[in-house]
Order: sequence, then C-alpha cells, then structure tokens
Amino acid sequence: MTKVNLLLLPGLMCDADVWRHQIDLLEDIANIIVPEFRGLDSLVEMAKKSLAQAPERFALAGHSMGGRVALEVYRLSPERVTRLALLDTGVHPAGVGEPAKRQVYLDLAADQGMRVLAAAWMPPMVHPDRRNDRGLLDEIERMITRTTVAEFEGQIRALLQRPDAASVPASVRCPTLLLCGRADEWSPPDQHAAIAREIPGATMVIIEHAGHMVTMEKPAEVSQALRRWLTGQGVAGKV
Repeated sequence: MTKVNLLLLPGLMCDADVWRHQIDLLEDIANIIVPEFRGLDSLVEMAKKSLAQAPERFALAGHSMGGRVALEVYRLSPERVTRLALLDTGVHPAGVGEPAKRQVYLDLAADQGMRVLAAAWMPPMVHPDRRNDRGLLDEIERMITRTTVAEFEGQIRALLQRPDAASVPASVRCPTLLLCGRADEWSPPDQHAAIAREIPGATMVIIEHAGHMVTMEKPAEVSQALRRWLTGQGVAGKV
C-alpha cells in the first residue's frame, strides 16, 4: 500500500512529542513530517517553513497554534493540500483581552523560568480529571522546558499578530476534519462546529474526557479519527 504524505504541525511550546502517539500509530499508512517552529515569530513564516519541508502533495493536520499555521499553509498553497485536519484551534484574530492574558504567562516565564510556567499553564489545558496525572503532565512539561523563554516570547508574538483566518474555511475544497476535546477551555467544541459549518462536507469529532492537549490525553481515539480521515473511511460524529 502506498503511504500518504502527512504533515503534523505542533502548537505553542510543543514539538513532535505532542504527536508522538499518532506518529507511532499511523506510521503504517503515512510518511510523517513534523516541522519545528521554535525560533520563529510569525505564523506565515511557520507556514512557509512547513511548505519548504513538505512533498509536492500532502495531508495536513495542525493542533492548537499548529492548526492556525495549517490554515496559513492552505491559504498559501491550497493545491498542494489533499486533506486538512484542524485540532483544538480557531480562526479568529487576537481579541481585546488576549494580550493581557498571554502577558501573565510571559512575565511568569521571564521572572521564574519555563518550569514554573509549565506548572501554571498545564492544568487548564487538560481535562479536570487529569490535572494530577503526573505521567501526562511530565510528558507535557518536558516539551515546554525544551522551549527557551525567547522562543516562547516569539511564538506568543506570532499568535498575537496572527492573520484573521475567518475567510479561509469557506475556501477549503478537500476532505476536512475538525476535532477537539469536549473539555477544551481554550478552543471549545462550539468554536470548531462554527468552522465546520463553513467547510463543505467537513466532519466534526469531539473526543470525550479530554481537554486542549487531546493528542496526548486520548492518543488512541485521536489516532483512530485521523486514520479514518486519512483513508477516506468516514468518521463518526463522536469518538
């Protein structure tokens, strides 16, 4: 069987480890590339780097900030994207209160370091039942602490200056999956449902008992949904 070319785009302070379980579970059907965004401070530049590393045609999945980068990849080169998956993300530009909320984390990182930042940032990002799950939290913390304060600042700058992508979904003309955790407090299900309504034929999947870090919280369920999306088997409305 010919494998699908698949780009997996990580989110804020994340790297390939946010997709580690999906890489392992999908390697039988996909040639997987995970671009590295540390050191960049523009979503457009992240999209250009992704395109530079990609084959001519590829399926594209992005999580959180990576979902926003995926939309920029599609905006730049829609003819190269065969399938699109947007996980725990959004299309709106930065709101009035967002800079102040993000500044709290920037100050914490600058004053006390990335480990202290990780301890403050992680709890709202996972399902309430997992907030004392050291196995999961340690996985996430290892990614965060591989990020320097300067790299974190650059990615926050990219998010605060992000393009308004609200018009992109209506232009999408490839099989598209919208997926998020039921308990995602940052990018809730209704936000994804609104995006799905703009994309002809889009599929919406809600992962139960998961928050924003859904790829790590519920790896088997996310991988199952991505496998169906990649193989064109169709995806049930809920996993």
